Amino acid sequence: MTRPTVATAVAGPRRRPSLDRVWPPVAFGILALVLWELVVTFSGVPAFLLPAPSAIAAQVVAAFPTILATAAVTGGNALVGLVVGFVMGVGLALLAARSRIVSELATPLVSAAAAVPIVALAPVFTTMFGSTTEVPRRLVVSVVVVVPVFVSTARGLAQVTPVHHDLMTALAATPGQFARFVRLPGAVPYIMTGLRLAAPASVIAAIVAEYFGGLQNGLGSRITSAAANTAYARAWAFVVASIILGLLFYLAGLLAERIVTRTPTRREP
Repeated sequence: MTRPTVATAVAGPRRRPSLDRVWPPVAFGILALVLWELVVTFSGVPAFLLPAPSAIAAQVVAAFPTILATAAVTGGNALVGLVVGFVMGVGLALLAARSRIVSELATPLVSAAAAVPIVALAPVFTTMFGSTTEVPRRLVVSVVVVVPVFVSTARGLAQVTPVHHDLMTALAATPGQFARFVRLPGAVPYIMTGLRLAAPASVIAAIVAEYFGGLQNGLGSRITSAAANTAYARAWAFVVASIILGLLFYLAGLLAERIVTRTPTRREP
């Protein structure tokens, strides 16, 4: 039989998520949809301004196979760009932490990349790599992802306590060993925070990049095409799919952060 520890006695039993935390946002969302439907129906709002939720839901059902296929394309581009940008951001931050010259060169470049809008990058990459490939969109996503990952990782790598620094110096550790055993483990929470921030941003970048030519097989392309053909409810159906895709990427990043940074609990006898 196990005895309760002092921490357990003070904190009390672990609470599970209850309906009290779930039903308020659900109720608010349902109420907002009902009000939206009533306002559009009885006030005669034009469809090009705001379609009714019922019309959007009907288009989601009618075009579900197309929505699923286009979401898979956009999600694939976002995932590839996220992985490439994440690896580049972490690797560049490691090099910057190891070399002052690299740090002085990389930091301004990353800051400049953060200031460049997607609407400027997408046409340039499309012209460089052609409009019949997904490479331009994935490069746009990679550039967008590098910024938060690099900034967060660089901040984490700089959080080295003097005790650890003196210890590794006394042990005559090489720069690679110092990064492997001190800098990188301590920066893991910061790295995962950068991934969580970059995950939904990758979806936004992939969708926006699809607005500027190229293959017409993604959510962004379908939104512009439906709006140009006055199929506004269908365009909003693709917008709903974009929102769901962004939420899935955010939840995946949040789950990865919690799994990696979770501290194992010790069992007291």
